[in-house]
Amino acid sequence: MNMMANTLYKLGAALGLALALSACAHQGAAALDEVGAPQVPATLSVEEADAKLKQSASEREAAENEFAARELECYDKFFVNNCLDQAKEKRRLILVRLRAVDAEANYFKRAESVRLRDIDLARTQEDARLDAEQRAAALPKPVKVVMPEPAPPKPEGKSVAEREAAQAAKEAKQAAAAAAAAPRRAAREADYARKQADAVARQKRVAQRLAERQAEAQAKAAKAAAAAAAAPAVAVPVPPAK
Repeated sequence: MNMMANTLYKLGAALGLALALSACAHQGAAALDEVGAPQVPATLSVEEADAKLKQSASEREAAENEFAARELECYDKFFVNNCLDQAKEKRRLILVRLRAVDAEANYFKRAESVRLRDIDLARTQEDARLDAEQRAAALPKPVKVVMPEPAPPKPEGKSVAEREAAQAAKEAKQAAAAAAAAPRRAAREADYARKQADAVARQKRVAQRLAERQAEAQAKAAKAAAAAAAAPAVAVPVPPAK
């Protein structure tokens, strides 16, 4: 009887403990659910964003350490899984909130970086525009060059005056050439006449020498004939006939 009573007492105590733990678990979940969707205050500066990220990292490390310690405690309890689920849920809610904080801070930093980059780009473009305007103002204005009007085209063919002028120029050129060639032509004619006179004189000298030689030959022949006629006749012996 006592043994049965002790058993019933233990069962009742265990059931009561289980009910109490279950009630505590539901109360904790309801408290965590009351947090709802994370509401992150808007960031107003890069310094504030860096501070939020630093605080988030610190809280994340603390949540992980708390979960590790809570996990060890749960293994010593009767309802281990229920205890672990509560610890995991608490860590999850904390991490969800911290991720929202990180996302908002990082988004602000990216947006601020883009805004500053756009400002720098606009300033650079404005400086380039002003510099181009200053250079354009410093350059001398181009001088307008007025080209002379082209002369009217000449009519095809030469006029009478042009043809007469060309003919006169041609005749003057020919006359100048003839005047320049006259001394050379006179010199050639004089040289030719001299050569002709020399040839005639040479022919006369040759004819005179021939006549002299013929006269000498005739004189010698006459002299020989006279000598032969003056000499006595000499009898030529005639041999007897046989």
